[in-house]
Amino acid sequence: MTGFASAADRAAFIASLPKAELHLHIEGSLEPEMMFALAKRNGVTLAFDSVEAIRAAYEFSNLQDFLDIYYQGMAVLLKEQDFYDLTAAYLARAAADSVRHVEIFFDPQGHTERGVAFADVVGGISRALADAEKRGITSRLIMCFLRHLPEADAEATLTQALPHLHLIDGVGLDSSEVGHPPEKFARVFARARGLGLKIVAHAGEEGPPDYVWQALDVLKVDRIDHGNRALEDAALVQRIVTDGLTLTVCPLSNLKLCVVKDLAGHPLRRMLAAGLKATVNSDDPAYFGGYVNANFIAVANALDLTREEIITLARNSFAGSFLDADAQARHLAAIDACIAN
Repeated sequence: MTGFASAADRAAFIASLPKAELHLHIEGSLEPEMMFALAKRNGVTLAFDSVEAIRAAYEFSNLQDFLDIYYQGMAVLLKEQDFYDLTAAYLARAAADSVRHVEIFFDPQGHTERGVAFADVVGGISRALADAEKRGITSRLIMCFLRHLPEADAEATLTQALPHLHLIDGVGLDSSEVGHPPEKFARVFARARGLGLKIVAHAGEEGPPDYVWQALDVLKVDRIDHGNRALEDAALVQRIVTDGLTLTVCPLSNLKLCVVKDLAGHPLRRMLAAGLKATVNSDDPAYFGGYVNANFIAVANALDLTREEIITLARNSFAGSFLDADAQARHLAAIDACIAN
């Protein structure tokens, strides 16, 4: 137990640390209980007859297995208040985990294709974020494009977003990775960058290292989501280190989607040792079994992470955020104050 008297001691230390979450799909925080409640409120018939049946379905062998049920779950999200309630519930859990800043993804294409108004989606989410800011949790909102759809659909979504850009801080790329390389979306990301939006992309989760190269050189990302398979290419690792880019790593997601066979073999420690600015995040916590602290605790126990490594991960979460330098400094000072006690 490196630097800790017990697993409980380590968990308590993790729970106390201020941290940011940089990789969270808000639709992936839809817990089965809320799914049922919203289905009842909106008159939606689910394919499951109980919360237990939904949880039993959360056994995945790969990313696509998960996405199939993830998109089914979205069907209950129909009104602005639904998106507000969903986001508020996540933020309450984040606050309980000592999360001080969140940068969350949303998937408008998964809603507008069902007839839900873009304004209702972004309006409900942003209203909950604004309410949370009054309670001390700051945020950034990142709109993702679904990579299994054509780039023309992403272009149309970006056009839909134009009246709402005051609420949106960046664009990302998610959904089925294999067979949908980042270069497929070169034009829409160039357009987004021209609009002043931050750029992130899922790359190297199931896709090859070449997808990470494309994220860097074609999309010109400000941050890499996942990035596990970058470790297969030493030159790529050096490039990411040299560029100072952050990786938003999601341990329990990697385990649940069989990206790693077990957490003892997770590459997080190797990332840190290579000088990569790795962070710990929950991805789709309702589906993958845990929010931020659960991810920290699970991977810290499996890898026997030291106190210093855990502190580094927390620091990286703020340093890799899209907060300005002054705000980052305040959060890093809060970590210093926490560990001094």
